[in-house]
Amino acid sequence: MDKQKLKHLIDTAAGREAADLCIKNCRVIDVFNQEVFSSDVYITDGVIAGFGGPSFPKARSEFDAAGKYLAPGLIDGHVHIESSHLSPAAFSRQVVPHGTTTVIADPHEICNVCGLEGFDYMLRASEDIALQVFLQFPSCVPCTPFENAGAVLNAPEIRSRIGESRVKGLGELMNFVGVCNADDQVLDKILAAKEAGKIIDGHSPGLGGYMLDAYSSVGILNDHECSTTEELKERIRRGFHVLIREGTVCRDLKNLLPAVTGANARFCLFCTDDRQAASLVKDGHIDNNVRLAVSEGLSPLTAIAMATINAAECFGLSDRGAVAPGRRADLILFESLEDFRPEEVWIGGRLAAAKGEYLAEDTPVAPVNVSGRMNVKDFSKERLSLPLTSEKVRTIRLIPYSVVTEAGNAVVSRDAQGCFIRDEQDIVKLAVIERHHGTGNIGLGLLEGFGLKGGALATSVAHDSHNIIAAGDNDGDMEIAVRRLIEMGGGMAIAKNGKLLDSFPHEIAGLMTNEPGEYVAERLGKLEQTARKELCIRDTADPFMTLCFMALPVIPALKITDMGLFDVNTFCHVPVEADHDLS
Repeated sequence: MDKQKLKHLIDTAAGREAADLCIKNCRVIDVFNQEVFSSDVYITDGVIAGFGGPSFPKARSEFDAAGKYLAPGLIDGHVHIESSHLSPAAFSRQVVPHGTTTVIADPHEICNVCGLEGFDYMLRASEDIALQVFLQFPSCVPCTPFENAGAVLNAPEIRSRIGESRVKGLGELMNFVGVCNADDQVLDKILAAKEAGKIIDGHSPGLGGYMLDAYSSVGILNDHECSTTEELKERIRRGFHVLIREGTVCRDLKNLLPAVTGANARFCLFCTDDRQAASLVKDGHIDNNVRLAVSEGLSPLTAIAMATINAAECFGLSDRGAVAPGRRADLILFESLEDFRPEEVWIGGRLAAAKGEYLAEDTPVAPVNVSGRMNVKDFSKERLSLPLTSEKVRTIRLIPYSVVTEAGNAVVSRDAQGCFIRDEQDIVKLAVIERHHGTGNIGLGLLEGFGLKGGALATSVAHDSHNIIAAGDNDGDMEIAVRRLIEMGGGMAIAKNGKLLDSFPHEIAGLMTNEPGEYVAERLGKLEQTARKELCIRDTADPFMTLCFMALPVIPALKITDMGLFDVNTFCHVPVEADHDLS
């Protein structure tokens, strides 16, 4: 803000000059005292000037709130925009009408595909949209050394971007083992953030006691991976802010809310982490967290504070998070504290959404340098064959409604050449095809409990390295689905009886599309219906989301990478053949 605008702001607050906008007849949410008071709110140059006084000049524009509640815009403390399948512009169009005005986004997914070009794309694509997007620089690209991602980002790459004004710090430090063991490479990443005066996000599921001390000693600011009340208390005891997550798959709010008290609530905020387009369309965004918290017995004013000022203070966003003089005019208007549903949304003093309609005029950014990322070498149907030296095998056994798996054992059938063939058991082939460097790697394994029969499905959305992952009961259909992904630059595909049934391209790194959220939700819904009807995928598993997490080698027990079957508990690759007697 220059001197002239600062003077204008002061003169507007003092009633000497007319405001640009006056929102009249509000019941203002005071997030500091957690009270409600009646007032008008005066805004100039996108900033709140104050609450007015006697004989103030009439504002250039007025909006009658008619007694509705006025609160700060909502803030998502940790989100992977890519997980919505939407570009930043399409994501903005989807979440702003639900009252979200700011997000802290970790572009971990696209950086695993495109490296710095992916990070730069997210900066460009989130710059001129209504939603205020701050980025964290991903700390774990690749996620592990046991797979091939599209890039390797270390301290030099962090230093090259972390000074950007919209970069708040280092993204979720998933390698808590490396932190606790004082690994040199991890320490270099931490120091790169510290030298720039930036924050460090945490990610330490299950960590406790003195190992949590070691982890937090480096200056970890927050954690969104709490799943129990004790974990929440342990982290707050060490000065963490706890981000209470309610995503599409990981839903921790109901488990954690009993630990939120009047004493520690100011260290609690909300995040969504991974939320698909269908969930955004059906349930909303951070407004859903607020509604759910209130329905579970939390005070509405505390819930709103967690969604606004607590998040702003956690990330050092001192210019927002409250309806107060000098703060950005990021504001939401709503009717009921008990049934929290934003109706009007202002961002920087401009009406960005009203009655569910997005009013901003954003232009999606073309996916320059981040499209067509399909460097697949030597792929063929023959390379999907899984030769076995024994009928006794390890399987990735699905746990219903979970991305955690069990290490299963089974006796399977082989053909005349000794290769796996599907029998009456619910065991199908799983393949990860490396798509970044043309290595020709294809990792093969067996998936149990998916229900799939009569075809195959494949996707290029496969956390965290996002190679192609496919599941099927025959190699021919698997080949068709994979080749369709290669042809269209990524996305999702389903094949059956030698034919392609359906596919949905994701032109941005094979992860996202510029299509609107409602369309994406509809297409994903159709793909799910087709997978369940034609391939008999069990109701206890989401066809594509379950599949994409089978390639994540940091969630127990067995997973698969382009290098083969991976045992998360021992942190090493293992053969498909079982080397012990079956129980």
